[in-house]
Amino acid sequence: MYKHILVPTDGSKLSAKAVKTAAKLAKQVGARITGVYVIPPYVPPMYGEAAIYVPEISPKRYKDLSEKEARKALAMVEIEARTAGVSCKVGWVSANQAWEGIVKQAKSKKADLIVMASHGRRGLSGLLLGSETTKVLTHSKIPVLVCR
Repeated sequence: MYKHILVPTDGSKLSAKAVKTAAKLAKQVGARITGVYVIPPYVPPMYGEAAIYVPEISPKRYKDLSEKEARKALAMVEIEARTAGVSCKVGWVSANQAWEGIVKQAKSKKADLIVMASHGRRGLSGLLLGSETTKVLTHSKIPVLVCR
């Protein structure tokens, strides 16, 4: 069965459900889990003629704040893994798109399953907002378990 489960998180309540599912599944099949948080790269603010003033944030400050959020979200993965009694590692990665970071991490960490959450948006909202989960499903060569 599965030996290594990758569980992406953004720290939301919905992703917490996927984290719990991954930990329980890992316990049942004797797998280990790896939690991953994807940080978008720093993009400096751009101003135009009708721009609204937004206080600028330095690249270092952005990095510090992003890593703080990553640690907070990944702590939830560590707690669930410890509670379930499964081996766990966590880390964050920088990627332009969350799905790219998730798929790349799954491959590099040699995961054999991705467990992630989905809002389940359909129709026009799903088309306009897109779905990181749908993109992972489309681009991943390993199985993906989707939690709602």
